[in-house]
Amino acid sequence: MAELEGLEFGKSDFVLLDEVTMEQFMENLKLRFEKGRIYTYIGEVVVSVNPYRQMDIYGKDNIEAYRGRELYENPPHLYAVSDAAYKAMKRRAKDTCIVISGESGAGKTEASKYIMQYIAAITNPSQRAEVESVKNVLLKSNCVLEAFGNAKTNRNDNSSRFGKYMDINFNFNGDPTGGHINNYLLEKSQWCSDEMLQSFHLQNDPAVYVYTKEGAETATSNNDRSSHKAVLSALEVIGFSKEEINSVYQILATILLLGNMQFESDGESVNIVGQEVVNHISELTATEPDSVNKSLLYRTVATGGGEVIEKGHTEQDALRCFPYHIFTVALYERLFGWIVSRINSIIEVKDYDPVLHGKNTVIGVLDIYGFEIFDNNSFEQFCINYCNEKLQQLFIELILRQEQDEYQREGITWQHIEYFNNQIIVDLVEQAHKGIISILDEACLTVGKVTDTVCLDSMDTKLAQHPHYTSRKLSPTDKSMDFQKHFRIRHYAGDVTYSVEGFLDKNKDLLFQDFKRLMYNSANPVLKEMWPDGHLSITEVTKRPLTAATLFKNSIVALVDKLACKEPYYVRCIKPNEMKSPVLFDDARCQHQVAYLGLLENVRVRRAGFAYRQLYARFLQRYKMTCEYTWPNHLMASDREAVEAIVIQHGFQDDVAYGQTKLFVRTPRSLFTLEQERNNLIPILVTFLQKVWRGTLARARCRRMRAIYAIMGCYKRYKVKAHFWEVERRFANVRTMADYGKSLEWPTPPAALSQFHSITVMWWARQIVKNIPPSDMLEVRAKVAAMTALSGERKDWGVSRAWERDYLGNARDCPQTSAGFIRISKELKNKDEYSQVLFSSFCRKVNRFNKSTDRGLLITDKYIYKLEPKKQYKVLKKLPLDSFTGVSVTTGVDQMVALHTSSQDDVLLCLQRGELCPNQDRVGELVGAIVDHFTRSVTDIFFSFVFYPALIYTYVVSL
Repeated sequence: MAELEGLEFGKSDFVLLDEVTMEQFMENLKLRFEKGRIYTYIGEVVVSVNPYRQMDIYGKDNIEAYRGRELYENPPHLYAVSDAAYKAMKRRAKDTCIVISGESGAGKTEASKYIMQYIAAITNPSQRAEVESVKNVLLKSNCVLEAFGNAKTNRNDNSSRFGKYMDINFNFNGDPTGGHINNYLLEKSQWCSDEMLQSFHLQNDPAVYVYTKEGAETATSNNDRSSHKAVLSALEVIGFSKEEINSVYQILATILLLGNMQFESDGESVNIVGQEVVNHISELTATEPDSVNKSLLYRTVATGGGEVIEKGHTEQDALRCFPYHIFTVALYERLFGWIVSRINSIIEVKDYDPVLHGKNTVIGVLDIYGFEIFDNNSFEQFCINYCNEKLQQLFIELILRQEQDEYQREGITWQHIEYFNNQIIVDLVEQAHKGIISILDEACLTVGKVTDTVCLDSMDTKLAQHPHYTSRKLSPTDKSMDFQKHFRIRHYAGDVTYSVEGFLDKNKDLLFQDFKRLMYNSANPVLKEMWPDGHLSITEVTKRPLTAATLFKNSIVALVDKLACKEPYYVRCIKPNEMKSPVLFDDARCQHQVAYLGLLENVRVRRAGFAYRQLYARFLQRYKMTCEYTWPNHLMASDREAVEAIVIQHGFQDDVAYGQTKLFVRTPRSLFTLEQERNNLIPILVTFLQKVWRGTLARARCRRMRAIYAIMGCYKRYKVKAHFWEVERRFANVRTMADYGKSLEWPTPPAALSQFHSITVMWWARQIVKNIPPSDMLEVRAKVAAMTALSGERKDWGVSRAWERDYLGNARDCPQTSAGFIRISKELKNKDEYSQVLFSSFCRKVNRFNKSTDRGLLITDKYIYKLEPKKQYKVLKKLPLDSFTGVSVTTGVDQMVALHTSSQDDVLLCLQRGELCPNQDRVGELVGAIVDHFTRSVTDIFFSFVFYPALIYTYVVSL
């Protein structure tokens, strides 16, 4: 709130003054300035005093402090009024504008920068690249336009010599999507670069050139260099191409060279001193030297009969450098206009469809030249001060008169506040047939020799009775004015004496068509684009162009019309002293500004009036959720009664007034309380709406899921039936086939029949197993066991040959030693009582010292024996079969086998191939015999009826 500032800083809102007098107003303004509080409110108007120093109140933390807050929740600041304009635009989808006014040097340009900075900082929370690009262009355009449109004056280091009104377009999310800039250029600025000078035929000394020598003594090279780099960077960020930037430099260089051009006369003709400068200008403008020379020395004129003649410039024109001066002014004006139009082409919203993207709202920011009173006031000051009169008239129209008129229209009890309406001064300048601009235009259109003095006489005659106009002729005793030179206008900001000298020349469009054609025929596309009117030939009849004053008046009238249709927010800037001192407060100067800005009247109107007013329907729509009698819809006779219910519930009866169509709230505090209550309820309402919507979505999802499951059930049943039909079709005659359908491929079952499919396969496997002879069953079981244990890791494991098992007792395999082995095996069988030989074979034992010896291996159902073949198969070692914990084999073609024991006394051996069949692989047979034995000993029933049939089927199919 505003009260967050202590009383030692004065009143943060002039409306809170004890008495509305100029003395108290000035005392409060001075106190706040001395305490470093440069901003003060008048309701929603911000009064800003230029501090002439850097203030630590514009950083990121300050922006966050003002983001989304109400106007009076924090101390006065530009950020507060910027946020208020942004919220009004976003909440009510209404166009707003921020009008920054004040005299030259009061800080208007800096204020517009901070406003733009704040708007850029609080938008685009989702960091969309296209929005960020628009923001960058909008911010960087300030730097470029200042460089070309501002100048150093004796009152201001960065005086705006142009007016800028920028419309920032926002989408329904409140993100900037584009913009448009209107410029109101009055005079050329002095801007140049000290780089690339040689290519532009320039010297690194501003004092050499007519247009820059006045500021050469006070120029600071470091600042100039940094400013130049900033401008160049801004041009690149905005989107100017390298060719376009180079063209800008060339035009600026051309202007500087034209400023130094000199003419001489021999009595009959006028010539240019030195041809070299013409060649340089020709090179920079991409035109022919002869054409440049001709355009500067001659004027082409078409007679009434269509004859074209060339007229040389007079000696008088040459001496006052008339031809090139008009040309340079036009060049700079066209350059500045082209830069603005180029920026607009980048940032303007294109192909915006309100149906698709929502309503496009606008925030306008106006930064325009301030009221000026110099020792010598000419045509430029006349236009500037007229512009300020129009803006002041708009302020009076919107803030003072309309407010009082609205109270009267709505039937609100009101004490009328007297104020000065400057419409009479506006009419003095712009009224048709009677105003000063009309008199100037009439003089410019008059055929013959019409001088500035003649024009002044005409104004004296037509405006003699006007209370705000005078001259020395009308006031002979006023020696502050000269006869036939000065006239005075009593502006709202004070009396200004204007020198009429040069008024007519500056008002006329004196640019010859020769110059327009010269630039239009340039090989530089940028220059050609700037001069589209140069395509007309000298014989083509064209309308007489409008005068400078009329063009300026039309643009200002259009500007005021734009501002009038938006909800305005005002920043009124005050210049505290002429010395640019951060501590000096000139009471007389500041009081003069307060008076002519109408701030005291503004306080009186705001103090006697109401801070907020809104139509009953709009107010009810926004705040109806804060009252139980109006949410969600009221049942009262009218919206006014519903609004009264809201006001009574919150206890604001003494702070409001009821009009015919609107509710009027006196203090912002009441509105702030309503906003707080609304903000607290919004999450609850959002949660409720989300709950209802989520319930709707859940019910719809449930209905969809039920339908999906019903369809899935029907489809699954169909797939099951279809599978049965396919199995029945494929295996209809399987019982009569020799292989029981081994050659047939099983159809892929649906997931629901995966277990049934396994059981069916087992049944089929049992049918195959039943046909295997009992004599082959032992070998089949061993092969199945080996296939399962090896799991495809060993490529060759002897599956394709018959397995003998007992190779040592087989006479075919070992005819020389089989008899001795049979004898020993019988003795061992009687002694150890084993039932059968699982496997026997020659092998080569490898010990831990890597020594190998031939041995015999005998594996029975109880023991494993290591035999010595050379000693009649003497038993060297006997180990219980159940002491072995595993078997390891390699994946290659070797016959290595490791038998692991529980005592970790592993046996490593290499099986020997048969003498008659040297390619036999016996590793698989050994593994199969052992695995089959241990498997059958675990549970004969399971593996006999379930496991083995399935495995045997797999084995048979693999064959």
